Amino acid sequence: MLLTEHRNEHQFFLRHADAHSVTIIDRRVVRSVLLSATAVAENFPARRVEDFDDAAIAAVLALQPEVVLLGTGARPVFPPPAVLAEFLRRGIGVETMDNAAAARTFNVLAGEGRQVVAVFLLEG
Repeated sequence: MLLTEHRNEHQFFLRHADAHSVTIIDRRVVRSVLLSATAVAENFPARRVEDFDDAAIAAVLALQPEVVLLGTGARPVFPPPAVLAEFLRRGIGVETMDNAAAARTFNVLAGEGRQVVAVFLLEG
């Protein structure tokens, strides 16, 4: 059986992610970034979950997600309950995972047409 991957040319996807960088299509990013299927917001101000403030939450919400994937580097680090509550209050799910898992999950959900936003926290 021959399998062929078909990607939507008008949609962002991740080729690689680790604790230090993510590669969006063919562009390597080393600073925190927000990503949806149709938008990239580089230089996201938060570098760690402790840096999440109202401005960071507003930046994520501006992309109108139904689910947020929070990539926190080499291992999952959960944000403060108040951050989670801001999303949950709006009916938006938040999943915290390491960057590689967030990238894989983003590609699957975006490929299904879901309104997913991935936040990759990078210290660069």
